[in-house]
Amino acid sequence: MAATLLHDARRGCLLLLVQVGQPAQCLTHLSQARRSPRTASTSCKHARDAGSLPWESVVGLEIHAQINSVSKLFSSSEVKFAAPPNSTVSFFDASLPGTLPIINRRCVEAAVMTGLALNCNINKKSLFDRKHYFYADLPAGYQITQQRLPIAVNGMLTYRYQVGTSWNHMVTKCVRIKQVQLEQDSGKSLHDDAMHQTLIDLNRAGIGLMEIVMEPDMTCGEEAAAAVRELQLILQALGTSYANMSEGQLRVDANISVHHPGEPYGVRTEVKNINSARFLAKAIDYEIKRQTEILENGGTVLNETMAFDYKLGVTIPMRDKEGKQDYRFIPEPNLPPLILYDAKSLPPNVKPDQVINIDVIKEKLPELPSVTRERLVEQYGILPEHSFTLVNEDGLQEYFVSVVKLSNVDPKKIIGWVIKDLLGHLRQQNLTVKQSMISPSSLSELLILLEKRIISSSTAKQVFQDLCNGEGKTPTEIIKEKNLGLIIDRAQLEEICQKIIDGHKTEVSAVQQGNLKVMHKLIGLVQKTTKGRSDPVLVKTILEEKLLP
Repeated sequence: MAATLLHDARRGCLLLLVQVGQPAQCLTHLSQARRSPRTASTSCKHARDAGSLPWESVVGLEIHAQINSVSKLFSSSEVKFAAPPNSTVSFFDASLPGTLPIINRRCVEAAVMTGLALNCNINKKSLFDRKHYFYADLPAGYQITQQRLPIAVNGMLTYRYQVGTSWNHMVTKCVRIKQVQLEQDSGKSLHDDAMHQTLIDLNRAGIGLMEIVMEPDMTCGEEAAAAVRELQLILQALGTSYANMSEGQLRVDANISVHHPGEPYGVRTEVKNINSARFLAKAIDYEIKRQTEILENGGTVLNETMAFDYKLGVTIPMRDKEGKQDYRFIPEPNLPPLILYDAKSLPPNVKPDQVINIDVIKEKLPELPSVTRERLVEQYGILPEHSFTLVNEDGLQEYFVSVVKLSNVDPKKIIGWVIKDLLGHLRQQNLTVKQSMISPSSLSELLILLEKRIISSSTAKQVFQDLCNGEGKTPTEIIKEKNLGLIIDRAQLEEICQKIIDGHKTEVSAVQQGNLKVMHKLIGLVQKTTKGRSDPVLVKTILEEKLLP
């Protein structure tokens, strides 16, 4: 176990740190943060809970994303998840003598596209370096990365997250991005505790990674989790990375420290290899609490690497980090400078498709999540917090759009069913949108029946639950089988209303004396008698005609 942790601690990663501010204020807040990061405001739970305590927390994230590419960064070996061990390894991946790197054009284009989406400046010239360290799953003894001159610099990412339990309380924050760089992944150590041995799988060795470095301004776990989720959505929208954390395609480390306001940052610890945004938030919040308690009790926080035990919800020491690791960076002698072009710098007699053209890549940028949210609000008239949920929940946006197209019902009526009823049910059952028992066509059919007043709203809820049970029947079949159709015979409803009036003299008297709130009870009694098959509006009209002058 110690060997793997040593390797993991030395991987190149992405530093993601967030500054507070509304979108129009991001630049101002970021400028202030550069001068005095500790004065930046925050709405994180820890900051609110510990507002009167003499401690402030600082959180940084190190993330690297696996590039979505057919082959590896410097070899033609296939990139394939869960392939048999050592089945996708070239001579270069195994570092056999005499083998040389050949850069993968797709990986470079993916890094440029990601840099553009994160509002970075693209360097037309970037360099590769060797980062030296020795471990069994790095057979060359060094990793090819971009330490001196990366592919993109000075960007910004804006994201939103929910404060508390209400979707009406959304906070917008900005992230300053220092750089985006290319590097190769290492292999993987497989520990067999029963046989007391460690095996090496080099399938992952040489896979292209994007390391995205961002400035340190975050203060708690919920900020970090939201920032990682937004980055995931951007990478997935671009197609530059699948960013699936459970498959190791997006790996997150967290650097945490606490300090007195106005003083330098405290000693930081690093929590390694967190495999979900939810665990990331929990690990950071626990570590902030742990360090604060140590300092309040007069102790000293050690500069060490930690692991997060998600079962116990605590961080566990792995090893100390008493000295700065000397990786002995040197220029990569086998790779020339990486040269990119735009329309202005394109050499004469060279076609754009013969080189990597920044302007061509920029034209191919798809709609990013922030733009999608704005479009959904404008196109369908839904609330911004609803668009946030649609985009952030995998597959929910496509589901919503399908129901709108199939039903032709007002989207503002559909959104409540999709978010509150459907998504609420799925989360309760721990299911994804793709695993839903209710298809878009079934929900649209149900809403059409409700819109045409064939069923009541309470009946629609009942049918929805039947659909959730997965009986394999359509809403129309369920309504017909259970005789749930709306009672449209006014004479029949008048007779039912009269029986309710005759049996509830006290409530009738209260209504006639001006207490109209009691009318709702009478309507409810009619609904109960009809088992939800009566139209509340029509029932109210009949009752008013019978009781009020």
